[in-house]
Amino acid sequence: MSLTHRTVAMMLPVTDVDRARTFYSESLGLDYTGTNDEGSALFALDGGSTLVLLPRPDSHPSESTAMSFEVDDISAEIGELEGRGVVFEDYDLPDFRTVDHVCVLGSEKAAWFKDPSGNVLCLHEQT
Repeated sequence: MSLTHRTVAMMLPVTDVDRARTFYSESLGLDYTGTNDEGSALFALDGGSTLVLLPRPDSHPSESTAMSFEVDDISAEIGELEGRGVVFEDYDLPDFRTVDHVCVLGSEKAAWFKDPSGNVLCLHEQT
C-alpha cells in the first residue's frame, strides 16, 4: 500500500478554536463539518482531505508557511479574501519582494496572510 493515493488530515494548532473556526469558515470560505471529541474544528478540503484545527492555547506559530492553497487566479482570490477582511503580508527584502501582495517565484506566484493564531497561510498560482 502506498501513501501517495491516500487522503490527508492537516493538523494545525490554534490558540482559540472558536475564533479560528470563524476565520476559516467565514473569511476563507472553507466547509466546516463539525467538532471532534477533542474540540478540534474540522473542515472538508478538496479530494477528501481534512483540515483539523487543534485547540492549543499555549502554541506558538511557525514562522514558515503552514499551509498553502493552490488557486487559478491569485489576484482574484486576493481581492475576494480582502473583501472578507483577510489582511495580506507584504515583503521588501533583497531577494524576496511582493508587489500588490504577490511575489513571483520562478513559475509560481504566491501571497501570504496569517490566521488569528499567527499561522502563516499562502495562496499560490502556477504560471
